[in-house]
Amino acid sequence: MIVSHRKPQVCVLGSAEPGSRAYELAGEAGEVLARLGITVVSGCGSPATRVAAERAIRANGLVLSIVPPDHMPAPDWPATVVLPCGMGDARNLLMALAGDACIVIGGRAGTKSEVHLAWLHKRPLLPLVGCGGWSDELPSNPPDERENSPILPWSTIAELEANLRSLGLFKSVA
Repeated sequence: MIVSHRKPQVCVLGSAEPGSRAYELAGEAGEVLARLGITVVSGCGSPATRVAAERAIRANGLVLSIVPPDHMPAPDWPATVVLPCGMGDARNLLMALAGDACIVIGGRAGTKSEVHLAWLHKRPLLPLVGCGGWSDELPSNPPDERENSPILPWSTIAELEANLRSLGLFKSVA
């Protein structure tokens, strides 16, 4: 019998400004991932990805931060494990590959790059919808026609949890 010690991992990709609904949901997403025993993977570079990491840590979760430079960030960086890759924007491939699924919040060019790489490597995408930004468009405009992986939109934490459950990333406690 094979025993797995690896916890599920979910990347949090994107951007949202403090005070916005997307920013608040990013923080709640980080907290719920930690509560469910899912490791958060985050670059922690945008306010949204940083708040997700901070809230996950406050909930006693694990956070892996993959950072573009070749050196360690400041000691107060919101992560339990840091991987300085020294690859600049090429680190987006590591982000895309490091999760069993990817939460997408808002997003700009870097997020689009990560999402397209995740799509090519068949990672499920969980875009936040109803809060503006590029993630709103993802369910109706996937990266291409191949249907590589599921696109499971969410607009509430309950919907996010249901999507994570449908992917088998956690089991409900009876």
